[in-house]
Amino acid sequence: MANKIGFIGLGIMGGPMANNLLGAGHELVVNTLRRSRAEEQESRGAQWADSPGEVAEQADTIITMLPDSPQVSQVVGGEQGILSTAREGTLVIDMSTIAPGVTTELARAAAEKGVGMVDAPVSGGDIGAKEGTLSIMAGGSEQDFARAKPLLEVLGKTIVHVGAVGAGQVVKACNQIVVALSIEAVAEALVLGSKAGVEPARILDVLSGGLAGNRVMQVRRENFLSHDFKPGFRIDLHHKDLGIALAAGREYGVPLPVTAIVDQMLQALRMRGHGSEDHSALLRVIEDSAQHEIGS
Repeated sequence: MANKIGFIGLGIMGGPMANNLLGAGHELVVNTLRRSRAEEQESRGAQWADSPGEVAEQADTIITMLPDSPQVSQVVGGEQGILSTAREGTLVIDMSTIAPGVTTELARAAAEKGVGMVDAPVSGGDIGAKEGTLSIMAGGSEQDFARAKPLLEVLGKTIVHVGAVGAGQVVKACNQIVVALSIEAVAEALVLGSKAGVEPARILDVLSGGLAGNRVMQVRRENFLSHDFKPGFRIDLHHKDLGIALAAGREYGVPLPVTAIVDQMLQALRMRGHGSEDHSALLRVIEDSAQHEIGS
């Protein structure tokens, strides 16, 4: 079997992650929806494959980084998907954020072909992807996780095996709740303080040094202060992720009232045409409600 690493999905997150693997000396075979997205990786020596199935013909370990459950299902289990050509002993590492139930279904289908699967969604955004400092929550067997770990260590700084296949997606849903609610809370604080006459930058300076301090204030500081909402992490995707969390809440009987409210705020932004903006654009909702733009 080949020693190449397959990488499918070269978007805002996947592109930098693939670059880090290339930088670490790994030989890649890549596929993504639009080949133009692979130009940088090809220029650095990656080999192009015309389909996920063709990737699986050449690679014994395949990483996927895709937007949602339907795309992962198609890439892994579709007509020209990974499982259509994967040989026994292949390992699929899905780093997308998808529904836990979809992950477990795909893992069962993979196991029938002798293919291992690890779900390893990430947190850290585009900056973490570029810097190789992602937090990675992995689900899978001990054996499959041990095999995936050296690659995950190239891509992230914090790698935790959280349980069986699907557990990674559950923890990622928890992560996305905390991130969304943190962004919304920071937005409320900034608008309140600014409308009361305090400079937003000073608010962040003080809050960052105390118990209220969090990574959102550091990583999205300039987005808030300059109203620069170029993604990072798109509102559309965070709305999708909160949908996964809310579905899990219904499944397990866990009320998530504040998550539901923030999810509706994201939906409102999507309906106003802001779905492709960074999730820090939640600030817009609070500003509009208060009729005040921070810093003005």
